[in-house]
Amino acid sequence: MKSVDFDLHADTYDDDLNRALAASGEDKHYFARGRVQWLAACLNRIHERPASVLDYGCGIGDTSVLFQQLLGVASVVGLDVSERSLAHAQARHARKGCLFSTFDSYTPQQSVDLVYCNGVFHHIPPAERDAAIDYVYRSLRPGGLFSLWENNPWNPGTRYVMARLPFDRDAIPLTAAESTKLARRRGFAVLAVDYRFFFPRLLAGLRFLEPQLAGVPWGAQYQVLCRKPLSAG
Repeated sequence: MKSVDFDLHADTYDDDLNRALAASGEDKHYFARGRVQWLAACLNRIHERPASVLDYGCGIGDTSVLFQQLLGVASVVGLDVSERSLAHAQARHARKGCLFSTFDSYTPQQSVDLVYCNGVFHHIPPAERDAAIDYVYRSLRPGGLFSLWENNPWNPGTRYVMARLPFDRDAIPLTAAESTKLARRRGFAVLAVDYRFFFPRLLAGLRFLEPQLAGVPWGAQYQVLCRKPLSAG
């Protein structure tokens, strides 16, 4: 990721994203809350209650606070390359148990229960993705979980939204198969691959079907949920 790019977009991030998402009938908060709610359901199924979360690529921090609200975690650290985005996050969301920092100022210590990452890896040059996922791996405790969310390049609505976003136009999307391969190559065990966000607001009456469609590779986004081995050092 290029920090200078996101520094330039930090002040208009909300407006740019909501304008691009308008075709879905929803705003960024709908998708942010939906991702964390789906993650919460996944954690419940495997009987996990993380106490600490690292938000990898937190941007202006709007999702970071949802972990306290929806998962009940005690501590959240949001990391980003953009200092201007972090300044917005600090001004909006700094509170007890929720801190924001640059990657350079944070040292992975194999201590975090859960790392969450949404829409970040498509900004990382392919040659640098192994190093990025290694950073995630080193941040997690043995047995810790990694929730990797990415935009689904097979979904035409996703392609449309990304084409309208000034900070996504040069991005290189990953398929779920590519994200899964990346995680496994570092040593993660992949627990589930789920697709979400099939229906725009115009078809909201069909959204009750989404849990049953999680295995269908047409949702606007997907989650690869992984676990670091218990035996990992």
